[in-house]
Amino acid sequence: MSENIVIHDYDISRTKRNKVNGHESFVLWFTGLSGSGKSTIANKVEEELFYKGISTYALDGDNIRSGINKGLGFTKEDRLENLRRIAEVGKLFVDAGIVTIAAFVSPLISDREQVKQIVGEKDLIEIFVDTSLKECEKRDVKGLYKKARAGEIKNFTGIDAPYEAPESPELHINTETTQVDEAVQHIISYLEETHRI
Repeated sequence: MSENIVIHDYDISRTKRNKVNGHESFVLWFTGLSGSGKSTIANKVEEELFYKGISTYALDGDNIRSGINKGLGFTKEDRLENLRRIAEVGKLFVDAGIVTIAAFVSPLISDREQVKQIVGEKDLIEIFVDTSLKECEKRDVKGLYKKARAGEIKNFTGIDAPYEAPESPELHINTETTQVDEAVQHIISYLEETHRI
């Protein structure tokens, strides 16, 4: 950090914001292959939380890449920077007292470890949306796997770039055996049982 930067502490703290909101703030981090169902489940979880009176905001891969991370490509370095920026934004939202929902492929264990370090391990709940490559290719909702197989997209996770499954996520959801509504209820129940909401 530059010696000319001085962090300023404001009087309204995260603790005060959480008290006013009536709930903790944290990040729900959905990871999994493209087409696994991350965004679909994340959207429904946010909706469920919103109607319970929880202050929420969702961060999603394509949405972020069309704004704050516009210009970043899909090289290993750009992907790492993409996730670093997202983690920093998530950390700000947590400080603002908001339950932040993040849906990103985030393919490498080391990438997700960096996210945990930035956000804070106790403030991040990792959710592995587990779907086989075969099923994701079958769904191919954005047509990306077809393009990757044709060589039109390079460094595509699952095809010519690796995906490392989480070793011990807080929640593990297999979308080939679990319906969206079941997955959402499982997540909400977990948050209630752990007194997060």
